[in-house]
Amino acid sequence: MSVFKPKYVTFDCHGTLIYFAMDKAARSLYGDQLDEPRMQTFIKDFSAYRLDEIMGAWKPYAEVVHNAVERTCKRNGVAFKPEDAAWIYEQVPTWGPHPDVPAGLAKVAKEIPLVILSNAMNVQIPHNVAKLGAPFHAVYTAEQAQAYKPRFQAFEYMFDMLGCGPEDIVHCSSSFRYDHMSAHDLGIKNKVWVNRGHEPANPYYGYVEIKDISGLPGVFGL
Repeated sequence: MSVFKPKYVTFDCHGTLIYFAMDKAARSLYGDQLDEPRMQTFIKDFSAYRLDEIMGAWKPYAEVVHNAVERTCKRNGVAFKPEDAAWIYEQVPTWGPHPDVPAGLAKVAKEIPLVILSNAMNVQIPHNVAKLGAPFHAVYTAEQAQAYKPRFQAFEYMFDMLGCGPEDIVHCSSSFRYDHMSAHDLGIKNKVWVNRGHEPANPYYGYVEIKDISGLPGVFGL
């Protein structure tokens, strides 16, 4: 991607900007019941079930987490308690940014409006955004869009609200499965992949790679 100043830089929030500590939450609840290989399997299954739960019609994120925890416990032979799932859900608003995020965001925000498109609930996201250390032009949620990423409906809601098209933005995310695959299919040509080690590189989808948000200003020549 050559230097391009878009109308907006749009972001995934949890995982890309916020340290998404679902694995730590799972460890705190089930780590004393599972040895390390089984704990790694549990964490992997928990991630997969969360993705599966958001692929259909929209439902509250508390229900997504509840179902994903229940299904993961069943698959791994662990006793499921509804209060455990509720506790994990309640942790989400307490999580803060990766250390590299505030300074990088603040520098870009001086030149280009920042936008978040998050799979969070309306009541969750303000607590996370307040910790990011930069002003945002807009923050959109799956609850508002009535769809979770990677469903196109979430992105289309953002375009409608911003009054722009795929050609007007740069989308920044650490995930291909949740963001960049859909962004590619929707015609978002300008993408930034933050390589946080969540997924392997996949050059087919066309992006600029940065190791963290401290590299984002350089993408725009700032």
